[in-house]
Amino acid sequence: MSTHTQPRSEASNQRRVAFATIIGTTIEWYDFFIYATAAGLVFADLFFKPAGDSIGLLLAFASVGISFLFRPLGAFLAGHYGDKIGRRAMLVLTLILMGASTTLIGFLPTYATAGVLAPILLLLLRIVQGISAGGEWGGAVLMAVEHAPRDRRGRAGSFPQLGVPLGMLLASGVTALMTGVISPGAAFVEWGWRVPFLLSFVLIVVGYIVRRTVEESPVFQEIAEKKEQRSVPAVELFKKHWLLVILAALVFAGNNAAGYMATGGFIPSYATDPNGPVGLDRTPVLLAITFGAAMWFVFTLLAGILSDKIGRKKTYLIGFTAQAITVFPLFWLINTGELWALYLALGLFSVGLGLGYGPQAAWYSEIFPASVRFSGVSISYALGAILGGAFAPTIAQALVQATGSSTAVSVYLLLVTFVSIGAVLVLRDRPGIDLSIKNQAEQEVGATIFDKRRGASTDDVDTVKATV
Repeated sequence: MSTHTQPRSEASNQRRVAFATIIGTTIEWYDFFIYATAAGLVFADLFFKPAGDSIGLLLAFASVGISFLFRPLGAFLAGHYGDKIGRRAMLVLTLILMGASTTLIGFLPTYATAGVLAPILLLLLRIVQGISAGGEWGGAVLMAVEHAPRDRRGRAGSFPQLGVPLGMLLASGVTALMTGVISPGAAFVEWGWRVPFLLSFVLIVVGYIVRRTVEESPVFQEIAEKKEQRSVPAVELFKKHWLLVILAALVFAGNNAAGYMATGGFIPSYATDPNGPVGLDRTPVLLAITFGAAMWFVFTLLAGILSDKIGRKKTYLIGFTAQAITVFPLFWLINTGELWALYLALGLFSVGLGLGYGPQAAWYSEIFPASVRFSGVSISYALGAILGGAFAPTIAQALVQATGSSTAVSVYLLLVTFVSIGAVLVLRDRPGIDLSIKNQAEQEVGATIFDKRRGASTDDVDTVKATV
C-alpha cells in the first residue's frame, strides 16, 4: 500500500505547484499587460497630454519600457534571496508588490487633475512593477521545474510560461468588456480604464492564498540542508557564468520583442489609430488580441511538451523559424483593415511566439548550476526583456512615424529574431541533467559550444570538482 502512496503524494504536490505557478504568473502578467494596453489606448491623453498626440504616445510607450530597466534590480534582489532563503518566499513577496502597485495605478489622478505629479507617480509605480516582474519569473519556473520529473521538465516549465498569454488574455478581455459594454466611448477614458487596475486587488488575494500552500523546491531544501548557499550568488554567477547569462538573455530577446510589442502594446494602438492605415474600433481589436493570446497559450503548452520529446533547442529553432516567416505577413494582413485579417495575423504570429517561449523555463534551469540558479534564470530573463521588449513599442512607433510604413517594424522584428537564433545555436541542449546540488560539478560543464569539454564525462567532472 505504501508503494502507491508516495507516487500519488508526489503527483498531487506537482499539481499544486503547477496550479500555484500558473495562477501567480497569470496575475503578475495580467497586471503588466493591463498597463501596456492602457498605455496604447488612453495614457497618452490622460498623463502626457501637453506633449501632443505623437510625442505623448511615444512617452506612453516609453513608460511601458521604463519598468524593464528595473527588472534586473528585481532579478538581482530576488535571485540573491531566492538562492539564500528559498524560492517560495520570493514568489509571495513579488506577487504582493505587483498587485499593490497595479491597484494604486487605478487610483492615480490624471494630468488634468494633478499636473506633472500625475505622470511622476505613474512612472514610480511602473518602476515597482518592473522590480516585481524581475523577481517573479525566476522563482515561478524553478518551483515548477525543480519539482518535476526529469522527463517532464519541459511540460512542467511551460505552466508558469502559460501565465503570460493567460495574463494577456485576461487583460485584453477585461479591457474589451470595459470599452465595449460597461464603459464604452468617453466613459472608458473618464473612469472605465481604472477598473481593470483595481481588479488586481482581488486577484492578488487569490494568488497569495494559493502560493502559500506550495512546498519549497526540493533542490533548495537540499541546498539549505547541506548549507551550500552562496554568500553573494550574483557575484559568483557573473564571475563563472557571464557568457551563459548573455546567451540566455539573447535567446529571450527575440521572443520578448515580438510578443510584448506585437500583442501587448503596439498593435492595439496601431490598429485603432483613426489617422492610421487600419482604423478599427477598440473593442474588436481587443477581442482579436484576446484570440491571439489564446493561440499563444495553446502553442506555449505544446512547445513545453514537444521539448521533452525532441529537445529544447530544436523546439526553439522551429519556433523562431515560424516567427521569422510571419513578421511580414503580420502587418500585411493587419494593414488590410479587415477584422478577419487581424485575427488571422495574430493567430499565425502566435504559433512562433508559443513555440519560442514554452521551452524557456526548462532550458534556463538546465544550463545554470543549482547554487546560483535563481540568480541565473532571473537575471538572464530580465536582461533579455530589456534587450527585447522594453522599448519595442516605442521603437515600432518611432519607425512608423519616421517611415510612414510598418515594413520597418517587420525588419526590426526579423533582425532580433535572427539574433536569438544565433544564441540558440551556441547553447547546448541538456535535457534530463540532474538539477540537484550534489550534481553541481556536472552542471558547471559543457553549457555552450565554446566549452572544450563536450558534455560531462567523468574526467570533466573530476576536473571541475578539483577547482570548485
